[in-house]
Amino acid sequence: MSTVRIATDGPVTIVTIDRPEVRNAVDGPTADALAAAFRAFDADAAQSVAVLTGAGGVFCAGADLKSIAGGSGPRVTPDGDGPLGCTRMLLGKPVIAAVEGWAVAGGLELALWCDLRVAATDAVFGVYCRRWGVPLCDGGTIRLPRLVGHSHALDMILTGRGVAGEEALRMGLANRLVPAGGARDAAVQLAHDLARFPQRCLRSDRTSSYEQWSLSLPDALANEYRHGIATIQSGETVAGATRFAKGAGRHGAF
Repeated sequence: MSTVRIATDGPVTIVTIDRPEVRNAVDGPTADALAAAFRAFDADAAQSVAVLTGAGGVFCAGADLKSIAGGSGPRVTPDGDGPLGCTRMLLGKPVIAAVEGWAVAGGLELALWCDLRVAATDAVFGVYCRRWGVPLCDGGTIRLPRLVGHSHALDMILTGRGVAGEEALRMGLANRLVPAGGARDAAVQLAHDLARFPQRCLRSDRTSSYEQWSLSLPDALANEYRHGIATIQSGETVAGATRFAKGAGRHGAF
């Protein structure tokens, strides 16, 4: 039985880590299944947005330390997939994390890999692997500072403390806060909202925002132009402008 479940809701793919007995900790086979799930989502023209969540009221407790001790843990190599599977991928479509309970250690890194994070008020983000000598190997030392700033990131990375609720929202770690038990539904609704937009434009702007990190300002602006002009030349922009000219979207309506 796979430890990763995949479901679809119209244009939304829902990927669920299903190992509640170990708080959805990721072993080697689960990492492989996550990589396969998101490759399939990215290649499926009928799917626009994905939601990543965990079963049993927990997002993910990180790498399965017992599997590491037993020799069946996630692979750690300099190339190929990341230890938790999908974490070295840059998909062409957005992914939203629906976070209930713990999103700690590698689970935090999975949440950081996602484009947006919808968190329950009692969800906890943290570098809990600090206490066990397990390093962040799935982009945590890169994505966390980029999302919340270096000072906030070091506060989490060095102390290993948990961050929850309003503090997570204030730091920019959570994008939306919802009542406990409501993260999945809220994330799926947000995914549907994103799926309603013209997709070529949404995806090209998203891609440019990621690619700019490694570029100088002139190169980043040139790259933004390349993505933007391709969208314009596709006809999507004229189609949207025509809808607006005919009366759609007045006063912020969609």
